[in-house]
Order: sequence, then structure tokens, then C-alpha cells
Amino acid sequence: MLSVDTIFFDIDGTLVDARADIAKAMNYALAKLGFSQKPQDEIVSYIGTGVTDLIRKSLDDKADEFIVENALKLYSDYYTSHSHDQATLYPHVKETLEHFKNKQNFILTNRYGTLAEATLKGLGIRKYFVEIIGGDDENCLKPSACVLDPVLTRLNIDKDRSIIVGDMNIDVMTGKNSGIKTCWVTYGLGKAEDVKLLKPDYIIDDLIKLKEIIN
Repeated sequence: MLSVDTIFFDIDGTLVDARADIAKAMNYALAKLGFSQKPQDEIVSYIGTGVTDLIRKSLDDKADEFIVENALKLYSDYYTSHSHDQATLYPHVKETLEHFKNKQNFILTNRYGTLAEATLKGLGIRKYFVEIIGGDDENCLKPSACVLDPVLTRLNIDKDRSIIVGDMNIDVMTGKNSGIKTCWVTYGLGKAEDVKLLKPDYIIDDLIKLKEIIN
């Protein structure tokens, strides 16, 4: 088993299934701005690379920055108020977090920090995390090492005793770029063909199986 002090968790597709709420917030913004609404599956396909990128892709990359900014505000305001209308935790998430509550746990997400905070609080799991490392800086998002490296340095975290857990290729890439262990969960939003090429250190199909990896 792996001796770990610090665990970095992704949110969407790893801890939380928030697809319906994200799609609803995006469609709210689109409707308010006079754009055609999108199928949920299409909007979900844009999740992972940051909120602004989600907005731009949902606007078909045709909108100017003024419209993008308006859509961003509409989306963020609506989502903050409806962050857990339909969102659910994936199986065994709370049990797993409770098991590892004495570890140093972080959220590492390309969501804005406030949007992550709203969902985690709404679903009752914010207490398990020391800090939320959000994607508020559009120029520094997963999979860049600039997301994780400052935290590792600031808190003097031992890379050899750290792991990132996520469902997408960008999560595995982030871990590898920062030199920490990586664990891919297969049940989320990531595409298996993309993630397997990166050879994550561990692969699990249920979060509870972290208990078999980490001591």
C-alpha cells in the first residue's frame, strides 16, 4: 500500500455528479442572452477545462468577449443558487472521505472556487477539505503544473506522499506534471482511451477502493 499524507481530489466526475445542474445553469444563461439552448450531453462534453471555456464552447465560439462575460455572470449567479438541485455524490464518496478525514485533503478543480464551494457545502462534504484550489485564473488551469506546484511549495508537501484522484486525462496529466502519484476513477466523465495512454499509477472503479491503495 501507498503511504500518503496528502490527497488532491477533483470534483466533477470524481466526487460529484453535477451534470444536470451545470447544464441547467448554462441553458439559463443561453436563454437569457437569446441563444438556443443546448442538449445536456453536449454541455457536459465541455466540462473540465474551466468555466470560461465551458461558456465559450456553449456559445459555439461565435460570441464576443462582452457576451462571454455576460454569460459567465448569468451562469455563475444561477449555478451558485442551484448548485445542488439535482447533484449527487457518487457511490461511497462520503464513506471514503470520512475514512481519510485525518489526511490532508484538497479539492483541485478547474471550476471557480466559489462554484466548487457552493456544491461541496450543499452536499455536506466541504468539511473534509483543507482548501479548495479552484480554476479562477484562466491562465493557470489543470493540467498545468502551475496549479499544483505553488501549493506543494507553500505547504511543504512531500510529493512522494501525495496523490491526485480524478476522472479525466487532465487530472492524471496534472499529477504527472507535478511529480505526484495519480489515480484514475473510471466511472466519471473522462474517456478511457485518453486516460489509459497516460498510464495512471492506479485505476479504480469505485472511490471506496482508495482504501485498498492508501494507508
